[in-house]
Amino acid sequence: MAQLTRDEAASKIMVALDKPDAEAALKLAGRLEGSGVWMKVGFELIYAAGPDIVRELKRRGMRVFLDAKMHDIPNTIRGGARSITRLGADMFNVHAAGGIAMMSAAIEGVREAVEAGDAEKAPIVIAVTQLTSTSQSTFNEEIGISGSIEDSVVHYAKTALKAGLQGVVASPLEVAAIKAACGTGFLTVTPGIRPRGVDAGDQSRITTPYDAVKGGTDYLVIGRAINAASDPREALDTILKEMTLA
Repeated sequence: MAQLTRDEAASKIMVALDKPDAEAALKLAGRLEGSGVWMKVGFELIYAAGPDIVRELKRRGMRVFLDAKMHDIPNTIRGGARSITRLGADMFNVHAAGGIAMMSAAIEGVREAVEAGDAEKAPIVIAVTQLTSTSQSTFNEEIGISGSIEDSVVHYAKTALKAGLQGVVASPLEVAAIKAACGTGFLTVTPGIRPRGVDAGDQSRITTPYDAVKGGTDYLVIGRAINAASDPREALDTILKEMTLA
């Protein structure tokens, strides 16, 4: 892999806008405007600010990953995917645990919205595999699945590929196995990124931005290291420098 330029590194970063309201989220987004990074809108923000936050971020020219984590019957997912496509999100996700029919329904919903003229383009659809906060003991003893987390992640990635999805959310530790099983063009979106010196928090399967880039991931989801920093732009610059060294 060739060494990344600063712009290439920025295009791989998704900053989690984990803020309690639209005002705080847009203030953070404003600090990062023009940097080339993605904005990730998750549960806390979407439930507080509603879908208009996605529209506003798009109005400002930002790329948006709506971390919807949809998991329901196929018909409900199809309708949800139509709505998200109309909203203008550039990427969203469903849970791979819902199965191939459910994941395929998301693709159908996207296609229906685009064909109806309700959206200019189709968003990227990816699947959540196993949360990066899940440890091996939690996986086996609490969730009740035998075997290794990596085996489960790769299995889910294969089903997502079969369903027509373009990638998965997974730990950076599983990227190599996913690419080996599904091809290098199959996207990996990796939370659990912690710059050197930053506490792991509630994450279990983590790595640094440098190691994530070296491992071949496509997108790095970064939350507290940027959104909780006293100077988010400076924190981002530090991470970009680390990534360009990989």
